[in-house]
Amino acid sequence: MKKMFLLFGALCMLVSSCSVSKVAREKRNLLSGTWILEDVSYENNTGNFSSTLFNDAQDICFEGSNWFFRDNNSTGRYTIAPSSLCNGGDRFIRWSVVDRAENYTSQLQFKFIDEKLKDISGGLGYRLNIASLSESEMTLKSNNNVDGEPVTIVYKFTKK
Repeated sequence: MKKMFLLFGALCMLVSSCSVSKVAREKRNLLSGTWILEDVSYENNTGNFSSTLFNDAQDICFEGSNWFFRDNNSTGRYTIAPSSLCNGGDRFIRWSVVDRAENYTSQLQFKFIDEKLKDISGGLGYRLNIASLSESEMTLKSNNNVDGEPVTIVYKFTKK
């Protein structure tokens, strides 16, 4: 009986440690659906910037891109329109919302997958701070360094 109680207690601790927090669950529900990336901008530094985002395409290629998040299986995609500067098409992702304890900022994290939902990035991925999130608008930020100086990339989305 004592062993059963200990086993049950250990199982409960394991399940509760792997569960998603209420805040992360609420943000996942808000994220679910289709978003348009309206603007990519830079803050915390001066000058003109251009960058390759997510080791994929130039920042200008992402403006107007469609992002789809499916919350029931944590998959999605973003679609870039083809142009002379941009290799258009769908990029498939697996995503989640992570609560960061140190500054109470939630993050959207994602990694690339193929059409069969297999990891194609070797486990590497990206994390973006969720600066704001509502039913119609979302702002994500990522902190980077350019020549040793901090630069924050700001992604502004509207829900479709």
